[in-house]
Amino acid sequence: MKIGAMNHPRQNPAQEIRRFAEMGLDFIDLTLEPPEAGWWQCDVQEVARALTETGMGIVGHTAYYLPIAHPFEDVRRAAVEALTHSVRVFSQLGACVMNIHPDAHAPMHDRDFVIGQNLKSLADVMAAAQGTGVRVMVENLPRNFNTAAQLAELLDPLPELGLHLDIGHTELMLKTSSADEIIERFGSRLLHVHLHDNKGGDADLHLPLGAGTIDVARHLATLKRAGYDGTITLEVFTPDPAFLKYSADRLRAMWDEARP
Repeated sequence: MKIGAMNHPRQNPAQEIRRFAEMGLDFIDLTLEPPEAGWWQCDVQEVARALTETGMGIVGHTAYYLPIAHPFEDVRRAAVEALTHSVRVFSQLGACVMNIHPDAHAPMHDRDFVIGQNLKSLADVMAAAQGTGVRVMVENLPRNFNTAAQLAELLDPLPELGLHLDIGHTELMLKTSSADEIIERFGSRLLHVHLHDNKGGDADLHLPLGAGTIDVARHLATLKRAGYDGTITLEVFTPDPAFLKYSADRLRAMWDEARP
């Protein structure tokens, strides 16, 4: 198991890589989004040099607000084009996976339309990613894409699409966590994990581990039981980096202690 963190989009990505390396993390979850880290703003050579000098790995992340289900076809195609550019950057940097967030924003359109638009866009990006060494994965999101049945609408029609499981999200807007059912049904397609704490309800707080109510130890045991031993990004968004470092130390200890 490897532990990483996500760069702040307002910061220079190469500097973020070096900051995470100094904290003892294993990789950067590089999100290519503005105002400072969009694919067109990212100095690929500078980032590649930072990765080489620090020995850090890389996971690909994209902006959560790209409108891949937009009813206007030219807008949907523009979102796909932006994701395709990201694929190329991640390929140059040696990333093996890149996430995409499903989109539910299509006012006055039914779910069948929304699913169809998502599938069209995901298939387009996957086709563009062929031969690049980058595999596309979809992330679960609260409300519309956060149960096994909801994710199946995207994963079943696209067998090559991977799963990016955000455990924090599985606690939101549900009576009980959906993590177990998602892992049970799609664990074989799990490529990456996001982990952070919250207090349930509808607030995606991105707290340090232990600051909320999530039973992290139980989820880690479930991941191990499913045979997962890959990358886990700590999405701990606090101004004080000490909380990220603490969460990384706790995650390592809990992972070692977890029994499948």
